[in-house]
Amino acid sequence: MPVLTRLIPSPLVVDIRPGALDDLACVLADERISHSGRLAVAVSGGSGAKLRERISPSMPGATWYEVGGGTLDDAVRLASDIKAGHYDAVVGLGGGKIIDCAKFAAARVGLPLVAVPTNLAHDGLCSPVATLDNDAGRGSYGVPNPIAVVIDLDVIREAPVRFVRAGIGDAVSNISAIADWELANRVKGERIDGLAAAMARQAGEAVLRHPGGIGDNGFLQVLAEALVLSGIAMSVSGDSRPSSGACHEINHAFDLLYPKRAAAHGEQCGLGAAFAMWLRGAHEESAYMAEVLRRHGLPVLPDEIGFTTDEFVKAVEFAPETRPGRYTILEHLDLNTEQIKDTYTDYVKAIGS
Repeated sequence: MPVLTRLIPSPLVVDIRPGALDDLACVLADERISHSGRLAVAVSGGSGAKLRERISPSMPGATWYEVGGGTLDDAVRLASDIKAGHYDAVVGLGGGKIIDCAKFAAARVGLPLVAVPTNLAHDGLCSPVATLDNDAGRGSYGVPNPIAVVIDLDVIREAPVRFVRAGIGDAVSNISAIADWELANRVKGERIDGLAAAMARQAGEAVLRHPGGIGDNGFLQVLAEALVLSGIAMSVSGDSRPSSGACHEINHAFDLLYPKRAAAHGEQCGLGAAFAMWLRGAHEESAYMAEVLRRHGLPVLPDEIGFTTDEFVKAVEFAPETRPGRYTILEHLDLNTEQIKDTYTDYVKAIGS
């Protein structure tokens, strides 16, 4: 009888703990990712530069590349620079923009990527997607998963607190995204990957139900693990479905309609998730989600990130256009402007202003 298995694309190494950065070179050598120590390390000019001073003595074979931003041109330039060397792997050390540039560059030159995030702003740190600004606005590019993810909780603690809060919003939004996936299955017959859904749902629930806060290592550990699992869930399903539903459509609408005023990705996704749960009639779940987001200092109303009610209503109405072909509660209800306003009024009354 044959043994049926599924090979899951996932990192070879996931090291999440205080002080992990100090052991980066040893971890990569021990796992044979870079036994020679020849690494191309992409860093920012800010937090990455400071960390370079700290860890470069332990990585004498590394070549350091400073990345100016998070554009497609930056990523292509980085790939061109790296191609001239002979490296075992590429290391992205910094925030989301640096890691996305490093992901794209590593894929372009055929090298494995080691992600070393300095904040927990979103689940892109382990996803098979690089999000980069281009001439048309912003694009998503398919790339391999990182071969390793190293997250030093001491470094995370030093990041601006807003970035950690944003990661909470992105993780919690998984719960709404999975509800949308299940809706698409019931109404449209869309296939659900049960493993991907389970991973994403449990990642979101772990963060939502954790009693701790962003000052606790225990909570940061759970948040970091949740973001890694969300990224792997997307690889398992082959798309962003496990972590992207109406919540992310609303986020994308904010980005497209108000590009100069948009808040952090995770802040908008958390707000979008709480409202989407209300739209689907899960009022108790919506109120609890809003309560948790508030406890962590995240917005649950648009005016808390500088948008009026009318601007929010416009974003919700426009949101389905951001992901053609994706079926969520927004497409299902197909509400007009007045209906969205009425529903939003009920939402505000329920969660309090």
